[in-house]
Amino acid sequence: MEGQYGWDVGLDALRGIRPERMRRELQLLGAGAPMTPRLREFMDAGDKQLPRLMGELRAYHRAAVEPYWTHIQAQIEAERAARGRALLDGGADELLSSLPPMLRWRAPVLECDYPVDRDVRLRGRGLLLQPSFFCRRTAVTLHDPELPPVLVYPAAAQLASAPAGGEAARPVEEQRQRTLGKLVGHTRSVVLRAIGDGATTSELARRAGVSLASASQHACVMREAGLVTTLRRGNAVLHTVTPLGAALLKGGAVAS
Repeated sequence: MEGQYGWDVGLDALRGIRPERMRRELQLLGAGAPMTPRLREFMDAGDKQLPRLMGELRAYHRAAVEPYWTHIQAQIEAERAARGRALLDGGADELLSSLPPMLRWRAPVLECDYPVDRDVRLRGRGLLLQPSFFCRRTAVTLHDPELPPVLVYPAAAQLASAPAGGEAARPVEEQRQRTLGKLVGHTRSVVLRAIGDGATTSELARRAGVSLASASQHACVMREAGLVTTLRRGNAVLHTVTPLGAALLKGGAVAS
């Protein structure tokens, strides 16, 4: 529900949903499984249960999403930077070819791993590509073929960089405290600024005037501290500044 326009807009859309559409969506959600009494009660109540549902969604968002929002946002921004660079480098073909491995571009068809056999025909309409931190293993598209085509897919950054053992589930602030002390000195300030809207390690070394090995080492330390996100793209990696890194630069906090 966070979507393209934010959490509050998603809740407003839910608030305005028609009861008959809510019933259809719930029936799809429970397809192939016995209808639970609670779900049946919700369906029969129409929109009377919406305030309760929205309250539970808000509570879940506060508990399960907000503590990790900076990390989630950094991963999505890294994904957007990588896809934007692919589009600039080679147009739509390069963009579609650069998507995660469960999506395969074989012009003019984009194939993807999917739970069921399904064809989505654009019929001249555009396709909205929506990276998601919470989408795992397979992409997801809207069930109604008359709605604007949207493909929600796993963000490659979270596929490539999520730590093992559930470490990604810890609040980002807890991880930063262990490494933030390393971030002192003029050189790393220069390197962080040199990343700009995104840079490979080679570009970073050239912009900052340091060796390739030094650029890689500085990027690694800043990634551990939550200031930089790194996304592999082919044989290269693309570094982007996280919201924390951008705030640090704006405040001039990374200076000698």
